[in-house]
Amino acid sequence: MLGIGADLWHENTMTATATDLGLNAARTARFPAVDLARGIAIVGMAVYHFSWDLAYFGLAAFDLLGDPFWLAFRAVVLSAFLLLVGVSHVLAQRRGFATRPFLRRLGLIAASAAAITAASYVAFPQTFIFFGVLHCIALSSLLLLGVARLPSIAIAVIAVACFAAPEMIDAPFFDNAWLVWLGLATWTPASNDFVPLLPWFGMVAAGVVLGRVLAAKQAVLRWQWQGASSNALQWAGRHSLIVYLLHQPVLFGSLYAVVAFAGPT
Repeated sequence: MLGIGADLWHENTMTATATDLGLNAARTARFPAVDLARGIAIVGMAVYHFSWDLAYFGLAAFDLLGDPFWLAFRAVVLSAFLLLVGVSHVLAQRRGFATRPFLRRLGLIAASAAAITAASYVAFPQTFIFFGVLHCIALSSLLLLGVARLPSIAIAVIAVACFAAPEMIDAPFFDNAWLVWLGLATWTPASNDFVPLLPWFGMVAAGVVLGRVLAAKQAVLRWQWQGASSNALQWAGRHSLIVYLLHQPVLFGSLYAVVAFAGPT
């Protein structure tokens, strides 16, 4: 359902280590509050995915596609991740745009998205992920190159337009399989993770506006909740892409082994 890429916009570690993907020595310190928020969102993502797995194996009767609670739960978690993409973009670029780190991050996100498409096609050919959250983040990253240069009021207008577009436009022209990723089609494709550009780029754009507000409030960004649980959440927030790529295979594989051994009772 969900994925991660926002952490790749917030490569602000103090030293060049294995965790910063071999990029140049970082320019500023990371912001604990951002890592913590992303870590909390990851927990929500894992809960949703585990619930999906339980329903898939017949171990629970969750209606993730029809129950208002689960629909809202998914929307909130997905919104948090995409909002953080915009926020982290602002924080990472506030001292100037760095081309090579940007391209490396974009390449890693795009490669991860392609890997998910290939793996999901093998596992679920009828509902494979052709435009999930990582695909949306990769494309949004390119769009941000132009959008993030605009005044905040203009970006806010773009965000509102993105939110409104799917409600105002649903033309058969966009039903073409090559255009359905825009989110303007009259039908919703069968996919285990469909995150169309519209309205979701609106959340990324809103994140840019929020990021500009937060950039002026360093105390908020550097706030840190002390404790082991906070450290764990921040760690997950700093490594969110790898957590995303690994957690679902682990959860799904574990339940598969349980069901294979004990039966679906």
